Amino acid sequence: MAIKFIVLAALVAVASAGAIGTVIDTDYDPNPHYSYSYDVQDALTGDSKGASETRDGDVVKGSYNFVEADGTRRVVDYTADPLNGFNAVVRNEAAAKTVVAKVAAPVAVAHPVAYHQPIAYHQPLAYHQPLAYASPFHTKIIG
Repeated sequence: MAIKFIVLAALVAVASAGAIGTVIDTDYDPNPHYSYSYDVQDALTGDSKGASETRDGDVVKGSYNFVEADGTRRVVDYTADPLNGFNAVVRNEAAAKTVVAKVAAPVAVAHPVAYHQPIAYHQPLAYHQPLAYASPFHTKIIG
């Protein structure tokens, strides 16, 4: 047990002395950049939304929008940076007249499906008493 403590103490001493090299993340980007956007306009369902965002180092700017249930469009513009944190400005735009494709009504059935009576109820099988218990061992008292 003492050997485990000695090995642990040795590892701690070596690590604190800096003999073990630090792990370097080669995928780390100190100044990341990206940009993306998308837009959905579905005339069949009426779905209308979009978003875009860019990042330059620690500064992120973007916006997204979508149509609310009442037809108004909500637009959110946002920024995020280390100095000011996350800030968003939300605005609602008046309802735009959107055209939603109408879906055809279901076709009526000319002849309704015939109703069938349920299968007749049957009495359960008769209850039987369990078989008598028979011990597999026979004991004989010798005495």
